[in-house]
Amino acid sequence: MKKAVLIPDSFKGTLTSQQICDILRQEIQTHFPDCETVSIPVADGGEGSVDCFLSVLGGEKVFKTVKNPYFEDMTAFYGLIENGQTAIVEMAACAGLPLVEDRKNPLKTTTYGVGQLILAAASRGVKKIIVGLGGSATNDGGCGAAAAAGIRFFNAAGESFIPTGGTTGDIFSIDFSGRDAVLDGVEIVTMCDIDNPMYGPAGAAHVFGPQKGADPEMVQLLDSGIRNLCEVIRRDSGQDLRETPGGGAAGAMGAGMIAFFGSRLQMGIQTVLDTVNFDAVLAGADMVFTGEGKLDSQSLRGKVVAGVAGRAKAQGVPVTVLVGGAEDPAISAVYEMGVTSVFPINRLPQDFSVSRKHSADNLAYTMDNILRLLAHRP
Repeated sequence: MKKAVLIPDSFKGTLTSQQICDILRQEIQTHFPDCETVSIPVADGGEGSVDCFLSVLGGEKVFKTVKNPYFEDMTAFYGLIENGQTAIVEMAACAGLPLVEDRKNPLKTTTYGVGQLILAAASRGVKKIIVGLGGSATNDGGCGAAAAAGIRFFNAAGESFIPTGGTTGDIFSIDFSGRDAVLDGVEIVTMCDIDNPMYGPAGAAHVFGPQKGADPEMVQLLDSGIRNLCEVIRRDSGQDLRETPGGGAAGAMGAGMIAFFGSRLQMGIQTVLDTVNFDAVLAGADMVFTGEGKLDSQSLRGKVVAGVAGRAKAQGVPVTVLVGGAEDPAISAVYEMGVTSVFPINRLPQDFSVSRKHSADNLAYTMDNILRLLAHRP
């Protein structure tokens, strides 16, 4: 084996993508000391996305004082890559769930800081901004970010205000005319790995509200507010986002990125593969190693394994998948997508609460055995 490409997702709750890359690379160096390894740690748009892009492409992390989920000042950041031509913004940096700790309340939290980061990046003269959705503490439909960008929201009394999750139902009209001109001409791509709509039983509030601190009554209020926001956007801008897949991502921030920032939603792994020029990276590769914590039906819907396999299959490069666990139907399906082999790493039938403590050792052990086989094949 002369060249290997390492591009795993994280094993949620156990190992980061970067840690997995490090373990795999170390094992490869043991068995194939002359092998070229290319590591591409993947983040899904949530916490760690900026660091993953910077680790692969180099660049700069830029710090800025913005508003946190409760409109309090905090220091957040965005990344600059490609000689300052592209910026990476992860909404978790200033609107993430860990930032609210024991103050979870999606009725009051805001994405205002995300808009500030987007504006700051645009002010640097970038041509493209990649926004990662994930791990948010908010359910404001991106209204906070829009307000930071100069878009104004009015209630029925004609009063201007910045909507939060609990007040999106008070939006009577939206004035798009004040949107900051610095955004004009900037391509904005939003990483979004779910297809939930803005509202309804499968929408932002019902599916994701409880993990952000919403009780059943709050879920109904949040859902009603996002429904109202959707109708006002349709009336005032002509954009009908009711059935848009991914519109409900990150508290309906997915829809907000389309409506207020002219963004397009794109699967996170496809954004990563395009940005790192993955098709060129594959040239001359003997094997691609990828993986995730659990291979299941969600893995087939454009997630990391499926995305990587599709690109590798087009170039005839075999793909080995290492996972914490795998479901039968998913294994059969990924073979059709271009995966060559799947290896669950857990050596004993243990509960996750036990096995997660041994994930690093189990991964190294499994990779060692795969490489032993490769090293001794005819």
